[in-house]
Amino acid sequence: MEREVDVVVVGGGPVGENVADRARAAGLEVVLVEHQLVGGECSYWACVPSKTLLRSAAALRAAKRVAGSAEAVTGTLDVAAVLKRRDYWVSDWSDTGAVGWLESVGIELERGHGRLAGERRVIVGRDGTEPLTLVARHAVAVSPGSDPVIPPIPGLAGARPWTSRDATSVRHPPRRLAIIGGGVVAAEMATAYAGFGIEVTVLARSSLLRNMEPFAGDAVVAGLRGLGASVRVGASVTGVGRNDADEVIVTLDDGSTVIADEVLVATGRRPRTTALGVESVGLEPGTWIDVDDTMLVTGATGNAERPWLYAVGDVNHRALLTHQGKYQARATGDLIAARALGRPVDTAPWGAHVATADHSAVPEVVFAEPECVSVGFTAAAAERAGRSVRVADVELGAVSGAGILADDYEGRARLVVDAHAGTVIGATFVGQDVAELLQAATIAIVGEVPVDRLWHAVPAFPTVSEAWLRLLEALGRPGSPATQVASGDRRDDLATDGPGVTAGDGEAAA
Repeated sequence: MEREVDVVVVGGGPVGENVADRARAAGLEVVLVEHQLVGGECSYWACVPSKTLLRSAAALRAAKRVAGSAEAVTGTLDVAAVLKRRDYWVSDWSDTGAVGWLESVGIELERGHGRLAGERRVIVGRDGTEPLTLVARHAVAVSPGSDPVIPPIPGLAGARPWTSRDATSVRHPPRRLAIIGGGVVAAEMATAYAGFGIEVTVLARSSLLRNMEPFAGDAVVAGLRGLGASVRVGASVTGVGRNDADEVIVTLDDGSTVIADEVLVATGRRPRTTALGVESVGLEPGTWIDVDDTMLVTGATGNAERPWLYAVGDVNHRALLTHQGKYQARATGDLIAARALGRPVDTAPWGAHVATADHSAVPEVVFAEPECVSVGFTAAAAERAGRSVRVADVELGAVSGAGILADDYEGRARLVVDAHAGTVIGATFVGQDVAELLQAATIAIVGEVPVDRLWHAVPAFPTVSEAWLRLLEALGRPGSPATQVASGDRRDDLATDGPGVTAGDGEAAA
């Protein structure tokens, strides 16, 4: 069977949905191919369930941090109610609603495994039915996502390890959980399960959250220990197995062991390109797909002469975050439509059809204890990139809005400023409920707002956003001597700890 359509999208997660939606809204005929649940990893096994698992315990901790409400909290967390709420938010792992949305906007769904079969051709393998070949008149967009990596640790694969899917879809939480890894998934799931009252042990080969400023990871280590979790930094796992009692035995390089009921592996991601048929268009299976800023695949057969193949989301390895993938998808869907319909194409930096922000303005939220958020450069990354930087740090506990939010509030904020351009190029916030501070920083970076102009963006009193005023004061008022402090110079109100480490672990946010 063979059909010709305008656009074929392989992968029905949030990224693929957005590509399809933008192309269909322009009037193109779009077929979306998905073999699992429409809505993808984020909706059923990552972002949505993980945040619902985290929220109840976070709300309980917040209540206990305020005199008056603290005295009213007399019970413990109802884990069964948390899991029931999680089930509601993942629609009991049914995609009926998502499929209904596709139908409502005129996007056709083909259930099955989609793989490339040459230029503009996608074969859909369907259970119990003859395969269908879709031929795209204009474009194919692949957004298959990524899978967790199980590292080659002796005995690990045979020990029935959990991945993030197991952790977020749990029905009966174990009594003891060991977590191998130090990235976002490790930090968030350690926070969630420790919040359940479970015995959690985190085994991180290096620091936690090493793609952020060092103080973020340090704060999460302290926060997890405050929840009763054990965090072992610098621990290398040399072997994993199960004993006769079906307990997991994790052996470390110092000869010590950790005993748990389950072990969660959170050590990175790999692209779902092994069975995608990329070899049929000159690409290497099992590897990340290279793209330009319009998500056009570089090196694919026929793509240079007449653009047709796009790779969007995790699979291009630019930013393994749902919101960044959807950002790419909006630009890509619009670009496919513009090229198909002969409309103007805008591929200049910050143009309508490019994902420029993937390079310098990627916001990330880690819903750990405490929350850690960042966007843009860390201080160290900016210096490695050859930028002359000025750094301002503020203790959030000194901000009146934070003190009202929670008694004895603890947190920290950092701005990284390009000393020559006079604009913010990085920001990090650590503390309770700091996620809501991130968009302002993202706007400042994307808009290249001069720091001197930010003095006129007045934060409301009394809110945690007053941290912005404190950060500007740390940098120095416009025209004051402090504004002339060069990179490498240090004052009491500038950062004094070592440069951050930004090399990520390739791990997608849970």
